[in-house]
This record gives sequence, C-alpha cells and structure tokens, in this order.
Amino acid sequence: MKEFNPNYLDFEQPLLEIEGKIKQLNNDPEKTAKSDAAIIKLDKEYQELTKKIFNNLSDWQISQLARHPLRPYTLDYIPNIFSSFNELHGDRMFGDDPAIISGIAKIDNFNFMFIGHQKGRDAKEKVKRNFGMPKPEGYRKALRIMKLAEKFHLPIVTFIDTPGAYPGIDAESRNQSQAIAENLFVMSNLRVPVISIIIGEGGSGGALAIGVCDKLGMLENSIYSVISPEGCASILWKDPKKAEQAADALCITASKLLEFNLIDIIVPEPLGGAHRDHSAMSSSLKMNLISLLEELSNASIDELLHKRKQKIESYGKFETT
Repeated sequence: MKEFNPNYLDFEQPLLEIEGKIKQLNNDPEKTAKSDAAIIKLDKEYQELTKKIFNNLSDWQISQLARHPLRPYTLDYIPNIFSSFNELHGDRMFGDDPAIISGIAKIDNFNFMFIGHQKGRDAKEKVKRNFGMPKPEGYRKALRIMKLAEKFHLPIVTFIDTPGAYPGIDAESRNQSQAIAENLFVMSNLRVPVISIIIGEGGSGGALAIGVCDKLGMLENSIYSVISPEGCASILWKDPKKAEQAADALCITASKLLEFNLIDIIVPEPLGGAHRDHSAMSSSLKMNLISLLEELSNASIDELLHKRKQKIESYGKFETT
C-alpha cells in the first residue's frame, strides 16, 4: 500500500513516492557512486513530473493549492520580506482580533502601514486566529491602521488570505456588516496609495474589507471569489461534491481574473507552489511589492483617487436597454 501524506494534495501524491526513494538513497550509510547516479536520475524525474503536474492544473486544483496546509501565511512572509515590523493591536472599541495582523512596516527605503489576514498552522493557533476569519473588531482594527496611514502620509499594503468574514452570532451582534461596509467606503477615498496582494484565499466581503486598492495582485496559485467552490456547488446543485465543476464556472484563478482586468499583476510562485519554497516565494513577492511601491510613489494623490474610482466603476459588464 502506497504511503499517503496529508500534507500532500491528491495530485501531489506521485511526487511523494519519488521523494521517499531519494531520501532513502541519501540516508543509506553505504551510499556509492551508483547511488549518486540513481539520485540524479530520480531528481530529474521528480523535476519533470512536477512540471507536468503544475503546468496543467485545473481551477479546482488551484483552489486546493490556495488552501494548502503548508502554504506560507502572513506571519511567514513578514520576517522574510520586511526590513522591520512593529505590530499594533486593538480597535480601541472592543478588543483585538488575532485574525488580522497590522502594524508599521518597512521594505528597503519604503515605510508603510501593513494589514494582513492570518490563519493558523496548528489546531491551537487555528482556534486563536479563528481560521483566518476576522470579526468586526478585526476590521475596525484595520480601519484604525488605515486612518493612521492617511494621517502620517504612509502607503498601505495588505495581504489577503481568508475564507471570509466570520458569520457567527457574536460577530453579527457587533455589526459585522457595518464594519465591512465602512472599510469599503473609507478605502475608496483614502488619500494614500493602497496595494493589496491575495496570498491564498480571497473570500468575498472578508477579503474586500481590506482589498479596495490602487494595485491588486494575486499569487499564481491563489483564488479570489464571492463564494467558495463548495458553497457555490451546494447552492446551485445541492451537492458540495460538484465543487470542481463550480470552481471552473466561477473563474476564480489569477490567470482568469487578469484576463478580465479584475487584477493588475500575478506574482509568480516557485515550481510546485509557494509551499515548496517559502524563501523563494518571499523573494518573488518582495520584488513585486517594491516595484508597485515605486510605481505608486511617483503618482499624485488626486491621480490615484481618480484612477481608483475609475477602477471600481469599471468592474463588471452591464448592458442598457
């Protein structure tokens, strides 16, 4: 019976077998020149199979990669990308929300305010971070950071990675919808540059609440949608097992959204996905962030606001009768 590793998606399992053989040969105390030749051959086979798999991903497979258990989260990127980061907590109204990370950050010569969703890596942290689903206090904390950015004339960078805003009774009792709506309104009119990058899942209003921006990017294997494929399948076909069909119909991948002019850039991922090389992924994301910060720093605020308004108004195609 073949080994099954839960940290590998179903379409990644063939790679696990080759990795096992390479590891076994490398750990052999009696390794010979013949063993080295076998390792080189297996490594070549591994690279070719990886390319074959990841160059032909379906939209559903990309959706799975966006939620990969080993995919880097916001707190994985911060030490690898930022020169410095000082976290700020609380909304000054109710409390702090660990599902939102925020603070003052720096990349090279650029100072900015940062906001990002944070999921959890293990069971304890997932509960603490509420699986990356912010409550109203999380969005109001983000709003506080945005207003600080505007006050001190600092750009804003946001990392989006959430299945959606938390829909629980306690969140609704503290006006979840109002918190999201207020963020949308304020972000539309912020007099500072705003950059948003979807690093994993961009789920509905939970993503939009920190995603109204001048430049919107997506990692190559991220998704952005009003609803999850499973949720869409449950509503349309009363069958969550049709999620694969729903993923294709929703057009939620970076390549399709770029084609529709709904995003501005796609950030390349290492071969095999961001989870295979956090360092390489961080370098790619850092390079693109610096490029965007440089571009927006040369634009006037009035020009940014005009283009932001045009961008928002251009979403969707409407026919008049």
